[in-house]
Amino acid sequence: MSTATHVSLLVLLLAASLHIRCLADPYGNPSPPSPPPGSAVSGKTFPGTFPCGMGTKCGGANGKAFACPQQCPDVKPSNPNQKGCSVDCTSQKCEAVCKGLGANCNGRGAGCQDPRFIGGDGIMFYFHGKKNEHFSLVSDYGLQVNARFIGRRPTGRSRDNTWIQGLGLMFGSNSFTLEANKVAQWDDQVDQLRFTYNGMPLSIPPVHLSAWTAPDKLLAVERTANCNRVTVVLPGLVEMLVNVVPVTKEDDRIHKYQIPSDDCFAHLEVQFKFSHLSEGVEGVLGQTYRPGFKNPVKRGVPMPVMGGEDKFKTSSLASADCKRCIFATDASAANPLELDPSMTVDCTSKMSNGRGIACRR
Repeated sequence: MSTATHVSLLVLLLAASLHIRCLADPYGNPSPPSPPPGSAVSGKTFPGTFPCGMGTKCGGANGKAFACPQQCPDVKPSNPNQKGCSVDCTSQKCEAVCKGLGANCNGRGAGCQDPRFIGGDGIMFYFHGKKNEHFSLVSDYGLQVNARFIGRRPTGRSRDNTWIQGLGLMFGSNSFTLEANKVAQWDDQVDQLRFTYNGMPLSIPPVHLSAWTAPDKLLAVERTANCNRVTVVLPGLVEMLVNVVPVTKEDDRIHKYQIPSDDCFAHLEVQFKFSHLSEGVEGVLGQTYRPGFKNPVKRGVPMPVMGGEDKFKTSSLASADCKRCIFATDASAANPLELDPSMTVDCTSKMSNGRGIACRR
């Protein structure tokens, strides 16, 4: 074997080792400290600004920048555990607030746990689906979002316990998927996300704030932690905050899932922030954003369940073939909804921890 071949193999092995463990040093040295944020100089903090573009409610005709709070001076903090500065440019409030970088499972547009959703109408509900099946979460004229469910049926129970393992987006003639890997033992320091764009594998280095943008600029993906947390943005359509988490031993003990030793059922927590939907939007979650939608789930019960598995089932993460799907590559004829996605909702109480209640805006 030639010297050049030896060198090439060593480079490949080194690259693979860096991908396996987030920020791992190939020689076992400790990781260097994170660089200081751009707003910090000589120990002093200077708040940055958050821009709202022209034509948005907060940006107006010429655009406007809003000063960030002292508590979160950076839009993209270098420390993934800190909150970032954010302004919802489509809202009425037009104020900068501190916001966590991951999905907020108690916020509007969230889908977490054994899937527990917070609808656009502020009502919490569960959608069980079935393991190893795909369902449309949102189907609109210019956007399709599907979810793949994994799960298991404990002995003596009549239904599957399910979790969201993957998400698929369709927009125009493009598709994007992100999925959690199957893993036996969970390790926070090992990345378990995988991506595809238009059917081809996509690699994004497991480093906080590393990013990828589609060649046509229609999609951007950015890591908001070294491992297992990303933000996906389709400008003008939707922002998705995604975390990967396992079913913990405590969850298993409480809910009696009977999780096996060879699979911790790593799954996704997701929160959607829509900037454009049509009046006819469909999907398990999407329908709850329609004006006048009458949510059929029962209130005041421990687990309000949304039905419709037969209406929203699709054949894959990148298909729009459910009975209620309306996705089309040309969305020019759709009537847009007036959205205020800044609203977060309180889905907890002293007694229920968010189970079986209507969330308060």
